Amino acid sequence: MVPSKILRSILLLMIFGTFGCSAPAPQEIQKPNIVFILADDMGYGDVSAFNENSKIKTANIDQLAHQGVMFTDAHTSSAVCTPTRYGILTGRYNWRSTLKSGVLSGYSPALIAPDRVTVGQFLQDNGYRTAYVGKWHLGWDWTFIDQDSLGVNSLNARPTIDYTVPIQHGPDTRGFDYSFGFSGSLDMAPYVWVENGRPTMTPTGETESKEKQAWWRKGPTSDDFEHEQVLPDITVRTVDFINKNANKEQPFFVYMPLPAPHTPILPTDEFKGKSGLDNIYGDFVLMVDWVVGEVMKALEEQGIADNTILIFTTDNGCSNQADFEQLATKGHDPSYVFRGHKADIFEGGHRVPYVFRWPEKVKPGKSDQLVCTTDLLATIADVLGVAVEDHFAEDSYSYLSSLGIESSLPKRESIVHHSINGSFAYRKGAYKAIFCAGSGGWSFPRPESDTIKSLPPFQLYNLTTDIGEENNLYAAEPELFEQYRSELAGIVSNGRSTAGAVQKNDGPETWPQLSWMK
Repeated sequence: MVPSKILRSILLLMIFGTFGCSAPAPQEIQKPNIVFILADDMGYGDVSAFNENSKIKTANIDQLAHQGVMFTDAHTSSAVCTPTRYGILTGRYNWRSTLKSGVLSGYSPALIAPDRVTVGQFLQDNGYRTAYVGKWHLGWDWTFIDQDSLGVNSLNARPTIDYTVPIQHGPDTRGFDYSFGFSGSLDMAPYVWVENGRPTMTPTGETESKEKQAWWRKGPTSDDFEHEQVLPDITVRTVDFINKNANKEQPFFVYMPLPAPHTPILPTDEFKGKSGLDNIYGDFVLMVDWVVGEVMKALEEQGIADNTILIFTTDNGCSNQADFEQLATKGHDPSYVFRGHKADIFEGGHRVPYVFRWPEKVKPGKSDQLVCTTDLLATIADVLGVAVEDHFAEDSYSYLSSLGIESSLPKRESIVHHSINGSFAYRKGAYKAIFCAGSGGWSFPRPESDTIKSLPPFQLYNLTTDIGEENNLYAAEPELFEQYRSELAGIVSNGRSTAGAVQKNDGPETWPQLSWMK
């Protein structure tokens, strides 16, 4: 018989001889699932976690905020829909694209260039299954039978489409394995679902609504597209995707751009009157809150909430279609303490609620770190430990270190704001320089109004002492204004705001809103 000590030695030699004497390789860290929910035209003050005086109690978003990190100084890259969406998906300021002002229509061609890296494509390359469900509003290429004289970018265009053929250059070619949604806003024709590049039905008629807050433009409508049910339909599709892809080896990313509470403001019967504000806008906000709750519930039921990054924000400030005057009689201000609203260069146009939850890694809290919606791509890349290359995400900064997670990447120190008419503002530290005389949007004083003629050409505000942007320091701080003008000019001309090789902006290098650069 072989002595036990010798036998044990022989066995050890056999083990090390077979497997080597190095320690076992560590298992790869499980990549988090990612869900990004984007509300449409919902103000900072509409979320009760962000507004102590809010008369709309957003219980689900509040719960998300209390479980995650609330960013109180977060901004969209633009004060309107299309440009902000471009910035979110590309990590690039919207005004670097060919769209220098305004928004696209439901018939507009694709805005995101074929060679432009999107967050969807980036995550596909890093092993994710990706989905987009909701409002696209970034253009895709329909097959036109004929076009009207207004041109496809007009919000009142009425071209004729062949709905039997697939669209081109849509979400399925911009980084999404699964896609389901519609082309523009919910008040922009055509009203047709497109799933994985193909219209689900050919419209057999037209619909139109002329109600004050629940209006939409007249246009072709397919039988399976019901305006009042669009938000529930999007929610069902998103939850279904989560349920089917949960607990798989492959992590998932869901981009969920909602069409609400943008017009048409259409709360379903269950939500009508629920806000108690005698205003269907408040009811529709509560319906958005319900959507967030449904997504949270799906993650919990699948047991994946802890390792899922769930982000909620909005695409710009609240629209004046909400009826600010009526809401004021109830003590509610969608813009909170900020001046202006959707479309404006003022804070109310682009400062938004922003919540990041990742229970497995991030402790709840608040952060006053300056954040832009373009920062999604760099932050996710930082989470995955993957470098962002020079040719994409030119205006994306990681805010991972602000979540209490170690990161070697620099934080955002400045930001460029943009209004609907293409006006610019530049924020750094406490100060914000505005390169136009008025709002640059829809609130007073509006561009081209008589009032503008009597105002200084530019504006400068100290947001630490003057969050309402009432005391214009342009004349009192000429050196600081010139410094900001110079820094912004460099950001524009370099094609990027992050460190790296100089890049080229799309389209013309000069446009009217940049006359101050000369």
